[in-house]
Amino acid sequence: MIAEFLKDYFPIIIFLIIALGLSCVFIILNFLLSPKNPDPEKLSAYECGFEPFNDSRMEFDVRFYLVAILFIIFDLEIAFLFPWAISLGNIGLLGFVSMMIFLFILTVGFVYEWKKGALDWE
Repeated sequence: MIAEFLKDYFPIIIFLIIALGLSCVFIILNFLLSPKNPDPEKLSAYECGFEPFNDSRMEFDVRFYLVAILFIIFDLEIAFLFPWAISLGNIGLLGFVSMMIFLFILTVGFVYEWKKGALDWE
């Protein structure tokens, strides 16, 4: 039983060992051979080309989070639409109606966010 398991998965195990070994070798080589001469320009904070001017604990506008949530919603919508489109011939009318209800709910959420002004960027 174990011999058959090893026979089936031996190439994958070898691949993982080689990948892990190469990754460790590259990290160690980079650590050993990289130049270690930091200057103030390299050590300065990079934030859009200028120094940060406020505390890192400043409040963010809620619209940042709303746009992120909107992105996640539409990303999930696409993730559900691809398998649905592939299997539409097999799932019939019930699958079509359930996806239309799902899309309607997402559209209502999008219109609500649009009317609240979350998509208006100043």
